[in-house]
Amino acid sequence: MACYLQAENLSKSFGPQILFKNLNFNINEGEKIALIAPNGSGKTSLLKILAGLDSSDSGGSVKFMKEIKIAYLEQDPVCNPENNIFQEIFSSSGKIAEIVAEYESALHSNDPKRVERAINAMDHSDAWQFEQKIKNVLSQLNLEDLEQPMSHLSGGQIKRVALAGTLLREADFLILDEPTNHLDLEVIEYLEDYLKRSSCTLLMVTHDRYFLDRVCTEIFELDAGKLYNYKGNYSYFLEKRQERVENFNSETERARNLLRTELDWMRRMPQARATKAKYRINAFYDLKERADQNVSDKRININVKTSRLGKKIINCKGVSHFYADYCTIDDFTYNFARYEKIGIVGKNGVGKSTFLNVITGALEPSSGTIEQGETIVFGYYKQDGLEFNPEDTVIDVVREIAEVVTLGDGKVATVSQFLNYFLFPPNMHYTKVEKLSGGEKRRLYLITVLMKNPNFLILDEPTNDLDILTLNVLEEYLKNFPGCLILVSHDRYFLDKLADHLFVFQGNGKIKDYVGTFADYREWVRSKTSNAVKSETRKEAHIKKNARKEKYNLCPVITPDKRKLTFKEQRELQQLEADIDLMEKEKNSLEVALSSGKLSPEDLYKSSTRIGEIISLIDSKSERWLELND
Repeated sequence: MACYLQAENLSKSFGPQILFKNLNFNINEGEKIALIAPNGSGKTSLLKILAGLDSSDSGGSVKFMKEIKIAYLEQDPVCNPENNIFQEIFSSSGKIAEIVAEYESALHSNDPKRVERAINAMDHSDAWQFEQKIKNVLSQLNLEDLEQPMSHLSGGQIKRVALAGTLLREADFLILDEPTNHLDLEVIEYLEDYLKRSSCTLLMVTHDRYFLDRVCTEIFELDAGKLYNYKGNYSYFLEKRQERVENFNSETERARNLLRTELDWMRRMPQARATKAKYRINAFYDLKERADQNVSDKRININVKTSRLGKKIINCKGVSHFYADYCTIDDFTYNFARYEKIGIVGKNGVGKSTFLNVITGALEPSSGTIEQGETIVFGYYKQDGLEFNPEDTVIDVVREIAEVVTLGDGKVATVSQFLNYFLFPPNMHYTKVEKLSGGEKRRLYLITVLMKNPNFLILDEPTNDLDILTLNVLEEYLKNFPGCLILVSHDRYFLDKLADHLFVFQGNGKIKDYVGTFADYREWVRSKTSNAVKSETRKEAHIKKNARKEKYNLCPVITPDKRKLTFKEQRELQQLEADIDLMEKEKNSLEVALSSGKLSPEDLYKSSTRIGEIISLIDSKSERWLELND
């Protein structure tokens, strides 16, 4: 297995803060690795060094295998606002994308010679399959209007454009920083499936634990400036990390016990210090350094008082909302109950944020009534709520809200003490907001929401940029939150762990209340889609059958009573349904492979031949299925 990346002696500091020091690691061809660390530990800094956008403090080296293509997706991509989507994607997708872009442009010109040159270039570079892949990727990422200016796009749309450009480069080595942030659930599932099937080598930072568990086979943990390697998925990492921490602390305790003996030896006969064995003196200082170390999980401590919640929460009756002719909420009626936890899912732009603004009173409904209970205290964590003054310090931000905070046990804490609970130690209180990492800003914003002691908590994409350890603590707090909770999230693990039921936004203002977890809902959607495909396949087979009867003037056989199937025929019918289902999956897999542009000429021929066989088999088996059902 070829070594694609060799990193040696990588270090990074910001002032007195050391993020990591003298890191050494290799990444081999085909490995798919997730990088996990608390916010502010240097994950993004490390990825930027590997991508060549930053340098190591110590003069370390980053060596990639020659002639491999590398693509890097930034956590917050920067785009050219003067480009449209089409121009932005093709400006970052390599030489072959430029050829396809010229071909598309030539088709809209009135210059036959230009078209001819473009076709020749497409033939010469074998770009026809790449064009098909472009259309497939853009469709899967829900990028339809390619003429839309980049300056008009939301953060999530800009991320999707950057992701499309990254995937279309067909790189051998992908470096992805939080690729699932701001993506629809359907797009996340597409990306998950794409990376699982891809033969590329991958290093990524992600907080999406389902995504991590299903895509990655290895984990790097950056902890206290050191890198630890775990050959397994996320579940394996959790188990082995705990073992590592316990073993380290056990060894530290043994070192402390031994240090007491050595310290007594060092203090005896101080006048004879010079005669003591030099190696033992050196060993004493090494032992002292080891005994001073310890590993502890630095976890936020969410201990906030919740205001009393009355029986009446929010009652909605016939609520509708429009932007001009576009309906975001259509005749919504629902009475919120005490202590319920609701997950909200739906595509970007379908009206989820509008819905939240309407029920909280920030927006007036177009029709219908909303009655709020007198005891409600909203805590609204908005997706775009990070509107801090960059010149303010951490403690300035929280003091604008209050000087003291009431905790869950009724005690009162100063804002300085409260900041400590959220992993902002005293040496960070006067750090300017602009110096914080993305995850630290999110944590600070969460503090400002919880300081108000809410009893109706609304969290709109709270998982973006938060590290996994922080998410674990937040989840435990929310599971026991003694109030109402609404979650808008594309994090499937987060939803499954917390939501009792879902509001599914289906478009055109339609909101479906689904009772169950998000995993249950996705399984229901897949089952419904699969049944629809089967029904369509059988319908087509039935049409073909009738067409053949008409062609050969076959008269239908009239049977007054439909006989029951024999046991053998029932078994055959069950087997036919299973066979058709498997063939449909193989057909879909072959279609994806044929449109990927990665097949060799030999594999392309085999796949083309096989898909023809599969379609023929599906037709014949569907026809037999119809005969048995008739």
